[in-house]
Amino acid sequence: MPRPRKCRRVCHFPQTLEFAPVQTGGEGPPVVLTVDEYETIRLMDREGLSQEQCGASMGVARTTVQQVYASAREKMAAFLVEGRPLRIEGGDYQLCRGGERDCGGCFKQRYHEQYAKSKGEFCMRIAVTHEDGQVFQHFGHTREFKVYDVEDGQVKSSQVVDTNGSGHGALAGVLNALNADVLICGGIGGGAQQALAAAGIRLYGGVSGGTDEAVAAFLAGELAYDPDVHCDHHGEHHHHGGECGSHGCGEHTCGGQ
Repeated sequence: MPRPRKCRRVCHFPQTLEFAPVQTGGEGPPVVLTVDEYETIRLMDREGLSQEQCGASMGVARTTVQQVYASAREKMAAFLVEGRPLRIEGGDYQLCRGGERDCGGCFKQRYHEQYAKSKGEFCMRIAVTHEDGQVFQHFGHTREFKVYDVEDGQVKSSQVVDTNGSGHGALAGVLNALNADVLICGGIGGGAQQALAAAGIRLYGGVSGGTDEAVAAFLAGELAYDPDVHCDHHGEHHHHGGECGSHGCGEHTCGGQ
């Protein structure tokens, strides 16, 4: 019996999920780069990590990193040389929440430790994009969340949490580290939506008004939100095809190598 494949830990979900050549003439189907392949490119080619360091960050062996990175580089070459579109989706990954011991000083560790919740059976944590008491309208530029702990349908506590300059795909990781169950926000791009889905965080977008009022309306079952919300702020291009957040980790045990 083959050993189960281990999920590769991803710290930053990609901000942009589709790329297309400006010039016409590119032929063939899109090149599909998986999220874990993207992460090896980000860590090694952008951050300058070695294979060993990349493996430690992703929670896998160096040999696994070699295989994933080689596949990623082959696909990037096809994208550049053949002028084909590039799409980032799928793969065997789990979004980092900052609680792993070998996470290498991940910025989310502080959030995970500070906001670890010993929640009861009926506890829920709601995060709302926040600015001056209002629901902030551009998720990728959120500077703070207001976080509400709810028990038995009532808000028991709330606090404002600084995102420490995190943006776009990294914000989903912040919410994951905060142990958020629900996000209420204004506009939000497709990449962030997929990252939230991968983290198991329910999204209620297209909301405006006061954050306290939005949470009260949510708890009363009266929140006005847009299930098809998207954000085109600063010309972002997002992918809306397929099931958001689908990846391979739910299909096997995220244990052995």
